[in-house]
Amino acid sequence: MKEKNLLAELAAYLFSASNSETGRTPSERELAEHFSVSRGQIREALAILEAMQIVERRAKSGIYLTTRQASVEAMALFAKAGVPLDPIQIYETVELRKIHEIKAAELACSRATEENFERLREILHESELRLAAGEGIAREDRDFHLEIVRATKNSVFHKVCSVYYVMGERRLPIYFQDPERGRKSHAEHLQIFDALLKRDGNLAQALMSAHLQGVESYWKDLIQGGPQEAGKTLAPA
Repeated sequence: MKEKNLLAELAAYLFSASNSETGRTPSERELAEHFSVSRGQIREALAILEAMQIVERRAKSGIYLTTRQASVEAMALFAKAGVPLDPIQIYETVELRKIHEIKAAELACSRATEENFERLREILHESELRLAAGEGIAREDRDFHLEIVRATKNSVFHKVCSVYYVMGERRLPIYFQDPERGRKSHAEHLQIFDALLKRDGNLAQALMSAHLQGVESYWKDLIQGGPQEAGKTLAPA
């Protein structure tokens, strides 16, 4: 089993197999047997999960979850491994992403450099080429939004927002299968870019809010489609 898949699948398994009252999980030996890997591999994976504050290893006691709710980092791990995610948590994460990116648009207006603007121009040009060829713009959409976050000059902010796009890595191409959705998104990107160039923070925030409202509505519609539809369409994100 590849290291990344083991890490993600181990994290998911710990949440499903832990004691509902104490948070205690199966032992290293049981985990090694379950995944058919060595205890050394399990220990290495647990060390990473402990560093991410997903689990806690207590001497002479066992392994415990630090929380009953998966962190954003853990959810990103699950998505990377193709493990189904909880629809409500996904929607809540989309809502959080919206809050962050609206603020990023405001900060970028005062902090963006010519290098950031040039990169945004390149991304918009790549989007135009892909749309003209009848292709989706999932990668360009991700790059556009993360470049705005990068323009805030806050590296932690960028790391946090990058996690959202790891979670949506498999969902974005599906979202942009609709050509009209791609064209509309690109047109809104152009408006946001123009507001950034004008250094108009209020306008950039308003445009980003309206732009991300469509994504939020998309997820809400999927979830309201019922458990069966949500499970089918939201796994993985």
